[in-house]
Amino acid sequence: MVSQLQKLPVASTTATLETVAQFDGPMPTGVTVSHQGRIFVNFPKWGDEVEFTVAEIRDGKAVPYPDLAFNQTQPDNLAAALVSVQSVVVDPIDRLWILDTGSPMFQPTQYGGPKLVCVDLTSDRVTKTILFPEDVALPTTYLNDIRFDMRSGADGIAFITDSSDQGPNGIIVVDLASGESWRKLHNDPTTAAEPPSGCIPIVEGQPLMERDRDGTTRPMKMGIDGIAISAEGTRLYYCPLISRRLYSVAIEALIDRTMDRETVAAFVIDEGDKGGCADGLESDAAGYIYATNFEHQAILRRPALGTWETVVADPRLMWTDTLSLAADGYLYVIANQLHRQPKYQQGQDLREKPYTLFRIKIDAEPVLLRA
Repeated sequence: MVSQLQKLPVASTTATLETVAQFDGPMPTGVTVSHQGRIFVNFPKWGDEVEFTVAEIRDGKAVPYPDLAFNQTQPDNLAAALVSVQSVVVDPIDRLWILDTGSPMFQPTQYGGPKLVCVDLTSDRVTKTILFPEDVALPTTYLNDIRFDMRSGADGIAFITDSSDQGPNGIIVVDLASGESWRKLHNDPTTAAEPPSGCIPIVEGQPLMERDRDGTTRPMKMGIDGIAISAEGTRLYYCPLISRRLYSVAIEALIDRTMDRETVAAFVIDEGDKGGCADGLESDAAGYIYATNFEHQAILRRPALGTWETVVADPRLMWTDTLSLAADGYLYVIANQLHRQPKYQQGQDLREKPYTLFRIKIDAEPVLLRA
């Protein structure tokens, strides 16, 4: 039976959408804003013609970043340039990190493709590239989103979601100084998509179904996707794409490499129903957790101890993807009509360009966990 939509909470703010940029080319997914107000976006290779997979918005236009050459994949040396980027995130000390899936069209990964790239925003130069070993970035892995705690380790710790729809899901933890990485909550039920008996999202009045690689139709089953770090840096919030639940886990359990699977799982809390399926999560310094809600074309939020409320609901929020809270007090969001791609519409491309980057003034401060 198709799951029923949850009742949308009553709006509690008067936030309005402002258009920041529009895109007539490939479909964007990620957005981030530097402490100085520079805006970066990315375009994964999902079938559109992608000239460059990372861009900076300059005078309303997407310009390849850090340059065009670094956006041109080298098939014989996947580590040398970008392949297909899913997320861009500015860290608490104002460096840009690029999360490269190494997986165009969700194809199996090869060593050197999945990577984390740091760009110095003063010089606009790549300063570090972290490659993931094959027992961390599995052939089925799809690197999705990332958050940072710069207080841990010599240069900070990163947390990345593996949202694969083909293999085990989990959280990848990265020591940014050494480049070492490891998997936590590997194949844990809380990181996997809910079974169709429990959750089939309804978008524009239709169940979200996709055409499998063999041509059959099945419910979408992407796992852990959205990720956000608590204001005090003690817990990491996460949610599978196909789930209406929100979960959190103690960050100390993720960082401690000696903790076995069962011990880490004991640090997980089911935070309850969040009112719909979410692609992106975000947090603020006051303890609020924000979630996109692509079933209701909305963005919701929840205080540390409280219930979900609506930040904004607008028909233009057609598949709300990544959220990014900037130092200017605006919450940035990509609306990219993901569900209208051919794989979800029986082979027809129903997307209507342009895609849009919006922002909403919420007068909140981002979580900046700095040493």
